[in-house]
Amino acid sequence: MLVRLQDAINRDDLIEQMLLHCNPITSFSEQAESTKSINFIVGYNSSPNSHTALDISLLMAHQTRLATNSHVLVQAVYVLEEYQTNDFFDMLPTQESKTSESFEQFPTYCPISLPSKNVQTPVLTQTNKFAQAERILWQARCLAEEWQSYFKAHLRFGCVADELKKVVASEAATILFLGCKSAKHPIVQQLGYNFPCPVLGIPTCIDEE
Repeated sequence: MLVRLQDAINRDDLIEQMLLHCNPITSFSEQAESTKSINFIVGYNSSPNSHTALDISLLMAHQTRLATNSHVLVQAVYVLEEYQTNDFFDMLPTQESKTSESFEQFPTYCPISLPSKNVQTPVLTQTNKFAQAERILWQARCLAEEWQSYFKAHLRFGCVADELKKVVASEAATILFLGCKSAKHPIVQQLGYNFPCPVLGIPTCIDEE
């Protein structure tokens, strides 16, 4: 996939720049053989770097579909770090959709009730945070629609690295994309040595003129 991306943007150094982590225990080919679909997970918070990571994941998903005719699902994960409760996840409707000549939408709703003992901020503040999260994930969804990609959005609560691990495990992720440029980034370090899939960042060459 990275070779195709290199060819598309006329670079020859993307692999060494973008591959932030690869588990030596389970190779990518072994993982690919164990699942029929390809799942790209993107850590997304609407920052310029995370937006670039989402762009790259959608481009690679598009190239992979064209080259292999495989089903590729891109999933954006936004984590609200202020919330540390383990009582609920994915407050927003989880939505997988494909934009094409015939638009298909497959919503799955997870109803949430917030116990008052776990709520330590005003309801209005919570509502604002959820509204902001919804806007951020809607932005990601709109970009996926432009690429005519299958897409799913997650809103999670807690530690970014921990929640990314959970989504990667539950969705049997093929690759995790982050808006990081170095394997020394704290989030990459927190994912741990035995992280189950490769982690790709964004190339430093995007800063070059």
